[in-house]
Amino acid sequence: MQSKFIKMKLLKILEFPDPRLRTKAKPVEKVTDVHKELIDDMIHTMYESKGIGLAATQVDFHERILVIDISEERDDPQVFINPEVEILNKDEKSGYEEGCLSLPGHFAEIERPATCHLDYVDYNGKKKAFKAEGLLATCIQHEVDHLNGVLFIDYLSKLKKDMIIKNVCVQRNIFL
Repeated sequence: MQSKFIKMKLLKILEFPDPRLRTKAKPVEKVTDVHKELIDDMIHTMYESKGIGLAATQVDFHERILVIDISEERDDPQVFINPEVEILNKDEKSGYEEGCLSLPGHFAEIERPATCHLDYVDYNGKKKAFKAEGLLATCIQHEVDHLNGVLFIDYLSKLKKDMIIKNVCVQRNIFL
């Protein structure tokens, strides 16, 4: 099956410890053709990288855009521009083993609120809202964190976080 994203560009994903990953993204003022081209490229990059979500911050574009596809068939990309998350029940949690395209090969169990409400703008600039639960809620929260300069390792204990950072540095021959 030929991808409809065949003409799209494969974007370079920033990897930890790149300081640009800590940049807080600015709101999108108006969805333009430049944004739509970026979104298409982000979806293509997410699929090619075998990810289920990608935030614009991860590809060094610091506006509030993210793409997600948690479908089994990998054929249902969702686009969220200027996402605003409201946690519906702080006490109801779910845990998933999270990974990140900016920390390839590293995973950790992260507990997050199980449901959330999301207000956002879609690909065509229309305001939308819905309630997310389960893996989708986790993925949305993970990607929105990227837009706020937060990585999943920031939720770990100091010991676990330091172990992942040390492992990344050893693998990539980086001295912090």
